[in-house]
Amino acid sequence: MVNAKVLKAIFYQVPQKRERLILIAIRKDLVDLIEYASPSPYHKVMTMRDALKAGELFETDVPTSDCQKYPKRKQEILSLVPQGGYWRDLPEELQKEYMQKSYYLGGGKTGMARRLSWEEPSLTLTCSPAQKQTERCHPEETRPLAVREYARIQTFPDNWEFSGPMTAKYKQIGNAVPVNLSYAIGRSLVRALNSLENK
Repeated sequence: MVNAKVLKAIFYQVPQKRERLILIAIRKDLVDLIEYASPSPYHKVMTMRDALKAGELFETDVPTSDCQKYPKRKQEILSLVPQGGYWRDLPEELQKEYMQKSYYLGGGKTGMARRLSWEEPSLTLTCSPAQKQTERCHPEETRPLAVREYARIQTFPDNWEFSGPMTAKYKQIGNAVPVNLSYAIGRSLVRALNSLENK
């Protein structure tokens, strides 16, 4: 093992609060020759606006795609949640209705009835944007994030193809290591291997 570090995706041009433990190892006979340095952070933290609108990360706005749907009552309640808000921003009677027994339990439950903000990175994407415990509601529209929006937040290019039904696509994207984070790690490995070759 030459390096073990938790990397925060927001520091590597990923508009998402996601952390991953990255382990870098090499053959024992080469360990004293390798010079490995973790990837350098990017100078700016990307936001939902960077992910879904034309700008520094992508040349165009996010293409339209399929998305899950909310049941009618859930959509009515979530329509009252402000951008960047969650269940505590609802009137108390709606908090109790939406949260049910969870309302009376301890803990913040900050993922419930959560609407994302244009000016912040996304919360960590799960395998489904509409689960009650880990809500990922669009910043403006009262709906879950669409498949291509999910992919953009993970920094997949728009021409990347996902297989299977919509639920499988969300799962593939949610389980992936963000592309830009992978790219940064890959570049750090290339630098280390080049330094090894020079020796």
